[in-house]
Amino acid sequence: MSMVHVVGGGLAGLSAALTVSDVGRAVSVYEAGPACGGRCRSYYDRELDCRLDNGNHLLLSGNQASFAMIDRIGSRATFRSPPEPIFPFHDLETGESWTLRPSPGRLPWWLLSASRRVPGTTASDYLGLRRLLRAGPNATVLEVVPPGVLFRRLIEPLAVAALNTRASRGSAALLGAVIRETLMRGGQHCLAAFPREGWSESITEPALLSLRTAGQQISTGRRVTQIVVRDGRAVALQEQGRITTLGLSDQIILAVPAERASDLLPGLIRPQEHESIINLHYKATLACSAAGFLGLVGGLAEWLFFKGGIVSVTISAANRLSEVPASTLGEQVWREIQSACGSNDPLPPYRVVREKRATFTATPEQARQRPSCRTWLSNVFLAGDWTATGLPATIEGAIRSGSTAGEMVTSAAGD
Repeated sequence: MSMVHVVGGGLAGLSAALTVSDVGRAVSVYEAGPACGGRCRSYYDRELDCRLDNGNHLLLSGNQASFAMIDRIGSRATFRSPPEPIFPFHDLETGESWTLRPSPGRLPWWLLSASRRVPGTTASDYLGLRRLLRAGPNATVLEVVPPGVLFRRLIEPLAVAALNTRASRGSAALLGAVIRETLMRGGQHCLAAFPREGWSESITEPALLSLRTAGQQISTGRRVTQIVVRDGRAVALQEQGRITTLGLSDQIILAVPAERASDLLPGLIRPQEHESIINLHYKATLACSAAGFLGLVGGLAEWLFFKGGIVSVTISAANRLSEVPASTLGEQVWREIQSACGSNDPLPPYRVVREKRATFTATPEQARQRPSCRTWLSNVFLAGDWTATGLPATIEGAIRSGSTAGEMVTSAAGD
């Protein structure tokens, strides 16, 4: 039987493996690290004596590919959501708090209610969202949506969270794609969801269980160092001390980070700039939002997540903070948490986690460098949130890229 070799065990690779497995093909997953999951996994932290996610993520009900995979592996019940689409915010500069409350259907009647909008905005201010939908490939968010209250309190936080790039540089078209699939489709597509326990428990482990139950091979600690090429196709996978010869009908899905992909496929055109993300985890019991999360404006911290005695914080587009000591970040962000939550609790134990190359920098220039799923080798395909998914480097983009690659592999095999 022919084999599909999936190189990379992150969400893109797991999505691809499931797609291929579901049509009866044999799959072998090669993960270089000790565990699968990539940027969406959980681990035990010895210093805090608790389990943490290696990144803070939020899904929206409009993320169709993500929830299709979640339903496929039977883990929807492991997620929690607010009772309605709500997005609580707090302005650290003014002390104001508010909750954005989109109405359920496509008709945006919520814009007519001041209590549902961002304070200080009018219904007409939101026309800027439509300009994002029509944005050309060269426009930045700041060029499309002018500065003002709505920009500072909603557009910029959304842009930084979705693009991991500042709004002054970020692609308006990519942000528009996110808004088109969520907010513009109505509140029922904006219901937030995140794991009750952790991302490994909700996605990675159920996906691996599903693949193993189907008899598929999952290997960790296996780093592919070279793809051996002959006559326009891959003929072998080289590892340290091991070589795997490919059969005539075997195929490869390369689901690794962009820089690793270009190492394995010299000459690959791909994004060259990357942005970091900083996550801070505080061992503290606070809950100042019924939604389970809180957006912050005007400080370093951007999103707070409250879960099981841990307050986790995300700072996106964090290259600018690369030289700031962890202690400085930890103390400043805790003061912001105190301000937002009205707490006088002293600084608790905490952990600062820097992901230096979290995503590609989502500028118009870098977006043009994203490759398609197909490569110049007849039996090698690409998957990853850095490929041309039409979305920023998000969970939805990663999973969508994997299912696309899986479908293309199946289609190519039938040619």
